Amino acid sequence: MGRYLIRDPEADPGAEPTHVLVLATLGAPERRTLLARRAQRRQAGAEPEPTPVTTGRATVIDVGSPFSGEAEAGAWLAAAGEDELVGDLAVLNRVLYSFRLVTADPYVAPVGRHQALVARIGYGIGEEVADGLWTEARELVVPERRQRRKAMLHPQARLAALLSSREQPLASEELALRARLDLDHGRYREAALQLLVALDAAIAELGGDRLAETLEDRLGELREQRDPVAATAQNALAGPLEQEDLETIVFALGRIEAALRVRAVASG
Repeated sequence: MGRYLIRDPEADPGAEPTHVLVLATLGAPERRTLLARRAQRRQAGAEPEPTPVTTGRATVIDVGSPFSGEAEAGAWLAAAGEDELVGDLAVLNRVLYSFRLVTADPYVAPVGRHQALVARIGYGIGEEVADGLWTEARELVVPERRQRRKAMLHPQARLAALLSSREQPLASEELALRARLDLDHGRYREAALQLLVALDAAIAELGGDRLAETLEDRLGELREQRDPVAATAQNALAGPLEQEDLETIVFALGRIEAALRVRAVASG
């Protein structure tokens, strides 16, 4: 189990922490027990079961504004939901990003909402919540999103094309995804630098694509963004970005993503 005090990134190092993150590993059954069960199943000719694996539990504790009593806490819990969970995931992902840097491990990745096996929100006292216990809590269930059949089949068709080498992935697709990840997680300087590379790659790849004529208007939009994106990337090298720079990142990245979507649909 690990516990980490977390302060606001813009706060003074001596400021009070806003959150405590508690990480725990939940163990699977002992291997010798599993081996004995497998031997019994082989003798009985039973269908093999999936191997249990260890899982992790992350508890994000907001220590910045404690409740005055159970009545206030209960009212908060009744109204709380996915928005609060999004904030907690941001705290967890900030820790994972820091862990990625200090371990120099490129395979440490952020956690998304749909990767959580179980998501609970609640309140408790002292060590109670650190041990995964609550005075009161409830589980948040992700609502299923209905998709039209055409929207569901398109990614499957393109996946088959990529895996069978009938279509080659574009470098700009991956670079744009990396820029989007940095932007969504508030790493604006990294997003600006990644965006410049993604934009240059998109202009080069889409300009030489067999669908270049279809994408002519989109390519014009991308070329118009080259100078402001380059200026924003230069500003990112110097330090924190201004609001105008952030607006440039959001707009230009949106144009790249739109152009890539049009290409994907046209090539479908």
